[in-house]
Order: sequence, then C-alpha cells, then structure tokens
Amino acid sequence: MRSDKAKKGLERMPNRALLYGTGLSTSHMKRPFIGLASSFNDLIPGHTNMRILERYIERGIENAGGTPFIFGVPGICDGVAMGHEGMKQSLPSRELIADIIENVSKAHALDGLVLLTNCDKITPGMIMGALRVNLPAIVVTAGPMLAGHMGRKRLSLVRDTFEAVGRFKAGEMAEEERSYLEMEACPSCGSCQGLYTANTMACLTESMGLSLPYCAATPAVLSRKVRIAYESGQRIMSLVKKDIKVRDIVNRKALRNAVRVDMALGGSTNTVLHLMGIASEAEVDLRLSDFDSISKDTPHISNLRPGGEYFMEDLGIAGGIPAVMKRLIGKIDDNITVSGKRTKEIAKQAVIFDDDIIRPLDKAYHKEGGIAILFGNLAEDGCVVKQSAVDKSMLSFRGGAKVFNSEEDAMKAILGGKIKKGDVVVIRYEGPRGGPGMREMLSPTSAIVGMGLHKHAALITDGRFSGGTRGPCIGHIAPEAARGGLIAYLKDGDEIVIDMKKRKINANLSSKEIRNRPVVAPGRIESSVKMWFL
Repeated sequence: MRSDKAKKGLERMPNRALLYGTGLSTSHMKRPFIGLASSFNDLIPGHTNMRILERYIERGIENAGGTPFIFGVPGICDGVAMGHEGMKQSLPSRELIADIIENVSKAHALDGLVLLTNCDKITPGMIMGALRVNLPAIVVTAGPMLAGHMGRKRLSLVRDTFEAVGRFKAGEMAEEERSYLEMEACPSCGSCQGLYTANTMACLTESMGLSLPYCAATPAVLSRKVRIAYESGQRIMSLVKKDIKVRDIVNRKALRNAVRVDMALGGSTNTVLHLMGIASEAEVDLRLSDFDSISKDTPHISNLRPGGEYFMEDLGIAGGIPAVMKRLIGKIDDNITVSGKRTKEIAKQAVIFDDDIIRPLDKAYHKEGGIAILFGNLAEDGCVVKQSAVDKSMLSFRGGAKVFNSEEDAMKAILGGKIKKGDVVVIRYEGPRGGPGMREMLSPTSAIVGMGLHKHAALITDGRFSGGTRGPCIGHIAPEAARGGLIAYLKDGDEIVIDMKKRKINANLSSKEIRNRPVVAPGRIESSVKMWFL
C-alpha cells in the first residue's frame, strides 16, 4: 500500500502515534488509507447537503475494508461572487483546489481518493489534483437543485433572478413578483437547476467515467444520491485493490467522450477551459480545434436551460447521462470507467424514458453541437460561443462597438438604457491577466436578455461567461486586451462582424488603421504597442 511509507516499520512509530491520536484502531492501520476530499460549506447551496453524503461515503469505504479520512477543500459560489470583485477569485480557486488535493494526498501517503464536489471550479480543480498524484479516484457530485415554483410555472436561478433584473429595470415586472422570485427561485440545496457550469461539469465527469452512472443528473435531495455516495465509497476500494488509477481512465478517449456529450447537451462554454486544464494534467493533447470538429459532428439533442426549457431534474427523469450516451453510442469511444463497466456497456444498458428531453440524432434540436469556436482578426487564437443558446436570427450579426474597460462600466450602461439595437457591447481587460482572474459576465449578459436586447445586440469579451449565459455572447477572446490583442484597440462605432456558421469574428478595420491607433488601457493610453499580427 502507498500508505505504508507513512505507517509501517519501527521508524514510523511517531507517525502511528499521531494517527492513533485521531482515534484510529489497530485494525484501521492495516487497511488502505482513503482520502475523502469534501468541499462542504455553508456558503454554497450546492454543498450544504454534503455532510450526509460524507457519512454514506465513509460507510461504503469502511464496509469495503478501507480507512476513510475526510479533509476539506474550499469552495466559491460563483452566483454570490458574480458582478463584483469577488469573481476575480473564482477561476484561480481551481488551481488552489488542485494544489490542496496534491499536497494532502502526497503528504499523508493516501492510497485512494473520493472527491465530493459539485460546483463550477471545484469539480475540475479536484480532478486536476487527482491527476497530478495519479491515485485511484472516484468523483461524487452532490447533485442539482430542484426547480422553484410560482404556481405551475417552474423557476430557475438565471431566468428568474439574473435575467429578472433586466425585466424589472425595463418595467415588465412588479416589485411583488420580483420579491417572490428572489425567495423562490432556489428552493433546495443543490447546484443551480439548468445546464450551467456546475451541472455541465458533473455530466462530463460522468461521461469521462469518473463518476458512477446516474450520478450527475440525480437531484441533491433524492435518496438515490445517498445510495450513489455509499456505492462510490465501496467502489474506490475495488479501484485501489486493482490499482486502477485516474490516468488509466482519463485518457484521450475519455476526454473526447466528454467533449462529445458536452456538444450533445449544449453545455457551458467554461467546459473548454476546464477540459483543457484536465487534459493538460492528464498529459493528453486536447485542442480548441477538437471542440469545433466534434461540435460539427454532434447534433444538439437535449435542450436544457438556459437555452431551452428543460431542467436538470428532467434530464435525470429521462435517463440521465447513460441515456445521452445511448443516443451517441455510434460516436463515443469505448473506455473503462470507475463503475467496473465499460462506456458502451453502460450506454447499451441505459433506458431512454423521454424522446423529447433526449432526442434521437435525426430529430435533434440543432444539427451541430452546443459550442462553436470562432477565429478572425479579433480572435486570432480563438474565442467561444454557446451557439445552441443563440436565436437563429443572430447567428450572423454586424453592429457598432460600444466599448467598456470593465464589467461594472458595461453593466451601468446596460441598465442605464445606453445599449441600443445594433450595438456590440465590448467588455475588455477582464481576461486571465487583464482582470486579473477572467471574471464571468453573467450579470451583463442576463441584463441584456432581461431587457429584450438579445435578439438585437451582441456582446464580446476577453473574459468569460457563466453557463447560464444565452444569446449572442462571445467570450474568451484571445489574445486578450492585456496582451495587446485587437480588442484593446477598438473604439466606439467600430464595425464588428460575427458569423457563427462560418466560425468568423472580425473588426472591419484595415491593418494600417490598426497600426496607427493607440491601444486604450484602463487609466492610461499607450502607443506603439506591438500587435500580435506584426
């Protein structure tokens, strides 16, 4: 056992004394040491049910002959951090979480890991850490939130709070309704109800084979989630005994399956960042071009919020991720999973209970997958858009730039009625370096939708978007403004041309005009900054 280096032999007498100080018995010392990394906290509704899940994972580990140790991992609620300086901490927290998994696992010579997670950066951060130490590992995502209700109308966080801000500002909602939505949009624990980043990552984690079947779409409040937690505790012991490590599972096949399912579901644009981060830790070559080529070959077959009207609980009722993979069985790669079953075996055994929630390929919502990668003089290194959540009339658009150097300035203009039909809102200096931290732009994108402008105006940024964003919103513009990308040179009125079908995004400016322009940076103007194309 890997843990023997910390607990076996005369020279480890002090180590054992400290472990006995935690309450271990002599029989515990003879078993594999299993780390249960838990992101439980009282700050995030997606994590408040984890104390119960921790108990059942522990039971499963003990029952199968292991010694469980719970240790904590921090979590940030992106919804609470949204719209202010706190969002600058969100994406960097992914690396912090990966570091914690790596440090604790190595320092305590663990034999295996159960990763109890749920929300946006926490799931990929835990997986990245597990890949660094390359131990046997299994992921338990704590489950999605149930829909809220206003009478028979179902409510979700983004539509009925973030977008409601714009509707209220536009005079389309009374204070009584606004107050009701605020209280009832999030009625239970769990990750937010639509296919936002947290739930998308849960789905892709299961698609990669790192979670047990049905884990991703099983709501947080159901007893099935508790059973999955218990079974995951048991399964980690089988993985340890067989020495099936996380890199044995997360290979190129697993990552391509995750991208495939992402495109079929119409998941969050953040998955591009996270899957590429996971691929880097797994030492698998995954490129932006892979996302686009798989998207072109994968119909969009499940239309959940924010783009559609279905909820995560509906996906679970319809058969969950195994049912989605059953639809895609001719396109997915066969691979091992933590369940002991292979990918195609799980897909073949799945039952599809609803042909509209999970449509056949020949009756898809869209012929292509949810995400498109665009290139052009505004994004020589690429940018990302959730095309499945864009109205058909806006797949091609040209308009005049309205340029802002921060999310806050853009938000003031949007709520102040300064954005009109035909505008392209440009939010720059919000990238990884320029932010710093690459904040999500859910507040401005939702306000645009709430004010009814998403069919008449677009938004582009070197920042990124929440999985809840819909409409013609294009993020991850690279090079970012802080690196001298063309977005740094834009000024009000410049014509921006977007063509998602042709995968193009350009500013209608000549090279000569760009070379003669100063780059505009927050609080200063610099001239003669070397451009990426020179």
